[in-house]
Amino acid sequence: MKNALTVFAAVAIGALAVAAEPKTVKAAWFRKDISCDVGATLAGYGNNDVSVGKIDDLELNGICVDDGRDKVLIMSFDLLGLDGESVKRFRSLAAKALGLKDANVLVSCTHTHGGPHTGMYNKSARRSTSGYQFPEDPDHPDTRYLAFLDKAVADAVCGFAANPGWKDVYVGFYSSYRDENRNRRFTTADNCASFIAHRRTLHKIATGIADKELGTLAFFDPVTRAPLFVMGNYAAHPLASHAPGNGGLRITSDFPGFYRRYIEEETGAKAMFVMGACGDLVPKGDELGIKAAKRVGENLAEGSIADIIDIQRNMQRFMMDRPRVGGRIDKIDAKLSARWRKSYESDTLPVEIQCVSIGDVAFVGVPGEFANELGLEIKWHSPYRRTFIAYCATDYLGYFSTANQVAAGGYEPQLQKFLARETLRMVRSSQDSLFALRSSLFPEDDEGEDLYPDNQNLPLVNLPGGIKASKRSKVK
Repeated sequence: MKNALTVFAAVAIGALAVAAEPKTVKAAWFRKDISCDVGATLAGYGNNDVSVGKIDDLELNGICVDDGRDKVLIMSFDLLGLDGESVKRFRSLAAKALGLKDANVLVSCTHTHGGPHTGMYNKSARRSTSGYQFPEDPDHPDTRYLAFLDKAVADAVCGFAANPGWKDVYVGFYSSYRDENRNRRFTTADNCASFIAHRRTLHKIATGIADKELGTLAFFDPVTRAPLFVMGNYAAHPLASHAPGNGGLRITSDFPGFYRRYIEEETGAKAMFVMGACGDLVPKGDELGIKAAKRVGENLAEGSIADIIDIQRNMQRFMMDRPRVGGRIDKIDAKLSARWRKSYESDTLPVEIQCVSIGDVAFVGVPGEFANELGLEIKWHSPYRRTFIAYCATDYLGYFSTANQVAAGGYEPQLQKFLARETLRMVRSSQDSLFALRSSLFPEDDEGEDLYPDNQNLPLVNLPGGIKASKRSKVK
């Protein structure tokens, strides 16, 4: 009898293991060097920061996921930002090449301050206070870069579409706390903001909110369980390497590049980085040079490697079962503040919010430099298990601050183009878009009940000796 029970238990456990095995989707990825030439003017600081050296390559990284019914493509550029026209052009090019809807192609920028000026300054700068203008000389490195970037993106996307190299993969996700950033604003008791980036001795009093979530999305070989591709998401301005003098005149991807290289050297997987809402966040050790950028990037990479270990060892929790993919774009006409209406010859500007999801994880693409508080607000109200912000994704329209930050003043609100209330509309639009996308992929039942996620059915306390009752359980 004992032997029979043992055999039965083994069979039952085996059946459970088979049932728990996630199903695969197809994924493929690509990389393209989009570095500018030494001598190009670097964006992010002064208007005349002419590069004198290079630390590492600037990259375009992309991954496409096919769930069998639809596909999405996420691309990350090592650039400060792209204007809306360039975003739409690259989005449309990729959609046509891969047979996707435009809404399923997400373009994002890591916001490195060690990269060149791009189309983001081609038109909008003439209306802004930046003062930068592209040289009239067609052979100047800045001017040449615009044509080079268009060709590089076309070559990368069309080459990828012709031979994507699809792989069957498991998709896993994880979220962990990493203390690698801080808020660069300090607000006094009378709600008056100081920009403490200009007073390093005051860094110790920086107590503002900082989103310290490191998001990891990993794609695994279904046979070996080894990671094949890793996406990291974290919020901190990539300016750690921007040391004074010549140190700030080097072409570099900053800490996102060190993140990618460490992941790849240690795991053999390819890696990409998607910047989070870092409008008011800087890395610890900002502007101190290469070692600072290396330290931040590798610390985050170690975090993602630790996340991968937990995904591998807790597959039932963190591996997705044939995740559905999809995307959507929502638009609002946002009201400009008075000093910008004359510049743009309009009272409003069209603003896009884009949502792309891979199963339990959603990315929200925003049109510029969202303060991390706005990013957190979007995350808190998202119906997805994990939600990550994609920085400078649909346009580059400068800083976006909360209404209370505008009331407090400071660097970011002084550069904001829109009325304070408009950022709240953008948060609401993001939340509406997330709910609409989730409903299209995981429809409610006939009674309007959400069928996904199903955590409502989990025990309230799932610990030894704990209460084994669910909100929907029949057990009283």
